Amino acid sequence: MSMSSAALEAGAGDTALAREPSVGDYVALLKPRVMSLVVFTALVGMVAAPGTLHPILGAIALIMIAVGAGASGALNMWYDADIDARMARTAARPIPRGHVTADEAFTFGIILSVGSVLVFGLLVNWVAAALLAMTIAYYVLIYTMWLKRRTPQNIVIGGAAGAFPPMVGWAAVTGSVSLESLVLFLIIFFWTPPHFWALALYRCRDYERVGVPMLPVTHGPDVTRRQIVAYSVVLVPLAVTPYLIGFGGLTYLISSTALGAVFLALAVKVYRVREGREADQVARQLFGFSIFYLFALFAVILGEHLVQRMLG
Repeated sequence: MSMSSAALEAGAGDTALAREPSVGDYVALLKPRVMSLVVFTALVGMVAAPGTLHPILGAIALIMIAVGAGASGALNMWYDADIDARMARTAARPIPRGHVTADEAFTFGIILSVGSVLVFGLLVNWVAAALLAMTIAYYVLIYTMWLKRRTPQNIVIGGAAGAFPPMVGWAAVTGSVSLESLVLFLIIFFWTPPHFWALALYRCRDYERVGVPMLPVTHGPDVTRRQIVAYSVVLVPLAVTPYLIGFGGLTYLISSTALGAVFLALAVKVYRVREGREADQVARQLFGFSIFYLFALFAVILGEHLVQRMLG
């Protein structure tokens, strides 16, 4: 694999800022905020799955999922070094700042990718390891290298990468996938477009400047707002499905319904408020709430299943 000359130049960074990489720089390459949500949803998949996993193996599974997610982040930053350097949201990342070279990030990501999959397979099971490998490959090869710069559907199709972790966690315990883990996958899959398109609405100029064909850039903000509402209309009832299939309890039903009502109300507000700073503010509100929404849904599932285990 090769990078454009622009990416290499970005990887070299500003010579005035160049220095030996620190531990913090390598941690930043792992995208820890994204990693935390990945690990949390994977944990929910593990706890909710039928059966048990030895606590040590469970810890290993979560660590390898975290490492694999971090590896994806590092490889994403390696490939996107050229555009990261020109976007306000990403300009402070280690490669644009010259703290880590593109080659260092690539090597780091490859080692972590291979290592996490091998350790997962050897110590836990190979079904879960294969799903982790597919997650990494999908995010790096399908989303980052193929879709992101070619189609406004990058987030829709590429969003599957972020939806796999609960299936990986489920497979770590059971050695298989099931309807319940597929439902968790679908919730994240349909949550991803309105989540990222809300961000893209108020970061549109960033994406336009670097030529990334996000939906607001290619089709305009009004089309994006309609799509946000459309996906939200699918997401909100879908999020109730765990209760309908006996996977979530009454607390989950109440929580998912209430949270979904707020999510849908914000999506409609984004659709209706289209001018000036208020439009950006509403998009920020939806983006921020969407993170809380997904976390809360999975937290309730986690809590219900932990209580069930405690009660025997």
